[in-house]
Amino acid sequence: MDFAPSVEPRRRPPLPVKLVIAGGFGVGKTTTVGSISEISPLTTEADMTAAAAGIDDISKVPGKRTTTVAMDFGCLTIDESLKLYLFGTPGQDRFGFMWDDLAVGAIGALVIVDSRRLDDCYPAVDYFERLGLPFVVAVNRFDGMVAHDLPSIRWALAVDEAVPLVTFDARDKLSVRDALLVVLDQALTRARRAAQTGTGA
Repeated sequence: MDFAPSVEPRRRPPLPVKLVIAGGFGVGKTTTVGSISEISPLTTEADMTAAAAGIDDISKVPGKRTTTVAMDFGCLTIDESLKLYLFGTPGQDRFGFMWDDLAVGAIGALVIVDSRRLDDCYPAVDYFERLGLPFVVAVNRFDGMVAHDLPSIRWALAVDEAVPLVTFDARDKLSVRDALLVVLDQALTRARRAAQTGTGA
């Protein structure tokens, strides 16, 4: 009789997947990462100072006292096979040079929009369109509301119909999760299409 102990197959670690959380100044990127991350998020928040008064326009976000100067980082385990690593971009134009580094290796992006300040959202949408990275436009529901309906926002941002446009609450974990799952679905759809056509894009 064989009494040798049974050896369970070693589980593979979850597949690491990188997503970028992007958008303009003060749209809720840091809040989004903090709401969903299963670890204490790494943030590079710095106090707003008088020196930046002539550079960063805070007139439309008067309650904002800090700003991201490098990136936000958090992670989320979806299941045993998949773990998301979230990289939040700085929102100010003067830190735009960091976006290229943060986007390297990402499979998709969540572009957060404040519907009260649509002009601030054009650069983020344009960036990911030029990069060719799958992205989802997520309208943050400040105070539970959006300033315009989704068709009007899509028209104003000139976002293609193939790009999902959703609303979410950056403070709510489940709402953030649902928005990120839409990004994953976009990325998987792009990957399947590339595999079928053999284009690699």
